[in-house]
Amino acid sequence: MNTTINQLPAQGLVKLSQLLGCRETNTPPIIPVSRATFYRRIESGDYPKPIKLGQRSVAWRVEDIRELLTKLGGQ
Repeated sequence: MNTTINQLPAQGLVKLSQLLGCRETNTPPIIPVSRATFYRRIESGDYPKPIKLGQRSVAWRVEDIRELLTKLGGQ
């Protein structure tokens, strides 16, 4: 999973399509779960909550995602 951690920018925010991958842009997933599973795990407290950017836009802090990947066995 080290390569997935290296896919993340050094700092900032990441969108869901960057985390779960996107077929249209050929982006590989960093966290290989479905969108529904990802949101279920947010609700259960296993995954970090997003930051609301606008009415229909959210993102996650890179630091929170790095911590999650480490917790999941990334390093």
